[in-house]
Amino acid sequence: MNRRSTLGRYAVAGAVVAALAALALAVSPEGALSRLRWLATDPLRFGVAVVALAAVRPLLAWPTTLLAVAVGFGYGWVGAPFALALVVGTALPPYALARAGRLRIRDGSETGEEPGIADRFCRAGERFAAESGSVRAVAGTRLLPLPSDAVTAGAAAAGVGVRPFLVGTALGELPWVLAGVAVGVSLDRLAASGGSLVDPTVILGMAAVGALVLAGPLYRTFVRPDAATA
Repeated sequence: MNRRSTLGRYAVAGAVVAALAALALAVSPEGALSRLRWLATDPLRFGVAVVALAAVRPLLAWPTTLLAVAVGFGYGWVGAPFALALVVGTALPPYALARAGRLRIRDGSETGEEPGIADRFCRAGERFAAESGSVRAVAGTRLLPLPSDAVTAGAAAAGVGVRPFLVGTALGELPWVLAGVAVGVSLDRLAASGGSLVDPTVILGMAAVGALVLAGPLYRTFVRPDAATA
């Protein structure tokens, strides 16, 4: 079997895991859960499939929490570090793409032309990251119930470096990963009882913490920029 064929099989396996987990989350069909159970009977096979899912997730714009749900279902709570590593890793391709776009935008702004919307957005992000600190900006924004890839693109546009981006992503995504693993661990029970997948108070609580973390820097950057230098 050649390398291209092997990678193709892994990509298909990842898509299968994603589709089954999404179905189980949406309507809790027993058929989808039974196939997930079959994949989970072989830890190596399940791990390869989940890694493939992490690789293709940015292309499909699926939420990163889906990775944590799948890992929780297959490995339980011991898989939480693995889930966090996958979530952080899957943010890197969108980050690299957005960062390359930012560099082209900023290079174009050096010609002396009137800055466009994209360039003004990058400059605003840079001011906010400088005021709050890159790690704090990324971590706080990740706590908000926003699309993960949108946050990634914003961090790249703001010129956040790779290391603070990874640290901030790990800190901000950790609560979401734990919530996703909890859902995965309980997926069978939730499917049988028809219970709520995620307690809304958990989402509101994380959003509140994120808002508190970012409130001061947002105020000093955009409402009272003179307060930052006072």
